[in-house]
Amino acid sequence: MLDKRVAGDVLDAALSTGGDFSEIFLEDRRNHTISLRDHIIDAVNSCRMHGVGIRVFVGLNAVYTYTNDTTRDGLLRCALQAAGAVTQAKQEPLRSHTLQLRSITDAHPIFLRPSQTETKKKIDILRMANTAAWDVSHEISQVICSYRDSEQDVLIANSDGLFATDCRVYTRLGCNVIASSGAENQDGFEGPGAMLGFEMFEKRVDPSKVGREAAQTAVTTLHAPPCPAGIMPVVIGDRFGGVIFHEACGHSLEATFVAFDRSVFCGKLGQPIAASCVTAIDDGTMPNEWGSENMDDEGNPTTRLVLIENGVLKNYMVDALNGKRMGMPATGSTRRESYAFAPTSRMRNTYIAAGGDDENEMIATMGDGLYAKRLGGGSVEPVTGEFNFAVNEGYLVKGGKISHAVRGASLIGKGADILMRIDRVGTKMKMEQGMCGSISGAVPTNVGQPMIRVGSMTVGGHA
Repeated sequence: MLDKRVAGDVLDAALSTGGDFSEIFLEDRRNHTISLRDHIIDAVNSCRMHGVGIRVFVGLNAVYTYTNDTTRDGLLRCALQAAGAVTQAKQEPLRSHTLQLRSITDAHPIFLRPSQTETKKKIDILRMANTAAWDVSHEISQVICSYRDSEQDVLIANSDGLFATDCRVYTRLGCNVIASSGAENQDGFEGPGAMLGFEMFEKRVDPSKVGREAAQTAVTTLHAPPCPAGIMPVVIGDRFGGVIFHEACGHSLEATFVAFDRSVFCGKLGQPIAASCVTAIDDGTMPNEWGSENMDDEGNPTTRLVLIENGVLKNYMVDALNGKRMGMPATGSTRRESYAFAPTSRMRNTYIAAGGDDENEMIATMGDGLYAKRLGGGSVEPVTGEFNFAVNEGYLVKGGKISHAVRGASLIGKGADILMRIDRVGTKMKMEQGMCGSISGAVPTNVGQPMIRVGSMTVGGHA
C-alpha cells in the first residue's frame, strides 16, 4: 500500500519543523450496501474510500491533516501542512530505514470475502428477513431491511519505527419493522453483525429469525398500555441492556474524557465504583466479534482490558496522546471512523461479565417493578454520568411475576449510582451490535451483559 522509503520521507517531512512524533494512517476501504423496503430492492450502492491521515505530536497537543492524494507528492504536501503548524526547534529527522514491519497475528479469519460474494446471495438474505417479518402478524405495516459489508485495508507507520498492516472485514444485517393499529405505530429493530465475511449467515445469523424478532417486538409494544412512572426495582435484560453500561459508564472511562477531568470517574483508580458483584471488561481480542481488531488505529496490538473488577476501578481506556497527558501507557483502545478523523480512546466489545445469580430468582424476589428487556436510544453526560434511556420492550412485574408488556418507559439516573445499586448479575452474558459515535467518528462496538437487577431506579412513564 505504501513503500517504506516513501513512508519514511513523509514522517521526516511531518517532523521537519520540530514535532516530537509523527504518524501515518493509510486506509483503503470498499463498502457495499443494499436496502429492501416493502418487498422491493430500492438501493444497491458500492463505494471506495481511500486516503491518509498524518498526525504530529507537539508536547501534549497534536496537529492532524488528511488527504486522498496518496501519491508521494500528495503525501509530502499533507505532511508539510501538518509541520507548518509546529513552531519549535528542528530535530534530527527520522531515517526511513529504521521502519520495521511489525507482524500482526490475525485472530479473526475470514472465509467468504463479501467482495467475492454474488450480490444475488446478499439480496436473498434480505428477502428471507423480510418474508419472516411480514408473516408475524397482519398488523405489520412496513418492513425495511438493510445489508452492508466493508473491507478495510490499513497501514500505520510512525516515527518510533512502526510499520504495520491489517485487513478488517465487517458484515451486518438490519431489520426495522413497523406495526400499526390504524391509530398508532410501534417499531422493532434487530441489527446483528460481526467481524466476518458472508459466512456470518452460516455460522451466526439466521435472517428469518432476525425478521421475526424485530416484528414480534413491534407487535408486542403496539398492544401494551403505558408504563407507570416511579422509583422501583428494575431488571435489565441481557444483550440489549448492555447499552446502559456503554453509554452511562463506558464513555466516562475513556481517556478522551478522563485526561481533561471531564469524567465522574477521574482519580478513582483502585477505588470501589460499583457493587462487588460487578466486573466490567472492554475486550478487542474476542474472535470475529463486531468490535474486535487485530491492532488498534495507532498500530498497538489489541487487548483485553478489565475496567472494573469486583466493583473496583482497575483501568481506563487510553490512547497515546491522552496517555501522555495522564502519564499512562496506551491500552490498545485507539480507534477512528476513517482517515478523515484523528484517533482517540474508544470502546470495543464492552460488557458486564457473567455472574452467579439465577435469572428467574432475581425477578421472583423483586416484588413490584419493571423488567426492561430491550433498551433503545438515549442521552448521557460523561462529566456527571446522568443518563436517560428509552425502553423499547418492557414488562411490568407484580409480586415477583411478569404481568404484562408496557410501553413508553424510560430509565433515568446517574451511571455511578446505578453501578452501586446492582444487586444481582445473571449467568449468561450476551452482546448486541451497534455504532458508537465520539470525536473520532462512528466505530463498530459491541455492548453486552447478563441479566442484571438494580435495587431501585427512576422509571419515567405515565403518572
